[in-house]
Amino acid sequence: MEIEKTLLLDAPPARVWALLLDPNAMGACVPGMESIEVVSDDEYVAVMKVKIAFISARFKLKTRIVERDEPRYLRAEGTGEDASAASSLKQNSEMWLQEREGGGTELRMKVKVDVLGRMGTFGLGVMKTKADRMWDEFGVNAAARLAGGTGAAVDVPVPPVVVEAAVPVEPVPPPPARPEPTPPPEASAQRPGFWARLWGGSGQDIRVEVRRGDTTITVHWPVQASQDCAAWLRTLV
Repeated sequence: MEIEKTLLLDAPPARVWALLLDPNAMGACVPGMESIEVVSDDEYVAVMKVKIAFISARFKLKTRIVERDEPRYLRAEGTGEDASAASSLKQNSEMWLQEREGGGTELRMKVKVDVLGRMGTFGLGVMKTKADRMWDEFGVNAAARLAGGTGAAVDVPVPPVVVEAAVPVEPVPPPPARPEPTPPPEASAQRPGFWARLWGGSGQDIRVEVRRGDTTITVHWPVQASQDCAAWLRTLV
């Protein structure tokens, strides 16, 4: 598979070149990059996670810069494999940097990638779609870093944060008064209902305390309307 892409950056070629040769900065811009180990000025070992459809692979990539002409041209070769996904790859990449009229840099990249194993079973269209998405994300991250930001972190889960603010809460208004139903004649001979046993007392009244901040509201419900009381309580949860 061969891919050719062009990226316009608002930074001079020297700064773009420095970004490409900085392992930490470059790694932060590449989607799925988890770690980079510097072996020498021209050799790197990186761990990169890639997911296509239902297959996820974590490649250990060995990359070596084989040719450079600062700050205009760079060529690198690399191999990688993931035994768990039974996949391997081989890549050869070339990058050209050219100063744009009015400032900035045109970065042109040509990459040839051979993917074998389970990852290689996907069609060319699927592979190129994945490559396009990764290139677009790389472009956004590189532009942000060159503009003074840090680039976007990739594949880092962020736990939800719960913030409690000391904001006064208005008291909850009591429910509208309901006419007390007339109990049937045999009601006095029946055992107290569930709500009466739950709150205790004579079975004539349900006492509910609702606390909101420093405010406490006490609401009294007739036992005969216990179902309405239960429904109202559910609205407070």
